[in-house]
Amino acid sequence: MYKYRLNEEVGRAAKYQEDRINAFDNIEKQLVDVVKAVRKAKIDTIAYYRDNPDKFAVVYGTDLIQDYLNDIKTLLSQTDNDE
Repeated sequence: MYKYRLNEEVGRAAKYQEDRINAFDNIEKQLVDVVKAVRKAKIDTIAYYRDNPDKFAVVYGTDLIQDYLNDIKTLLSQTDNDE
């Protein structure tokens, strides 16, 4: 019985670890989509400012986007691994 439970725990841990590693593939795909969206937002912003040269409007919230990106970089630079 003990050997079975130990094998079951190892299998669950392996599945958990595999899922955590595969999550990075999903994150990478989302980042590609974000890069595309940023490029489009830049083009839209350029077009808006060309059409409205006297406006001070914020077309996209770049400050907030930069804050989120800084948060992501902070999360990825953590050196302490919780075990």
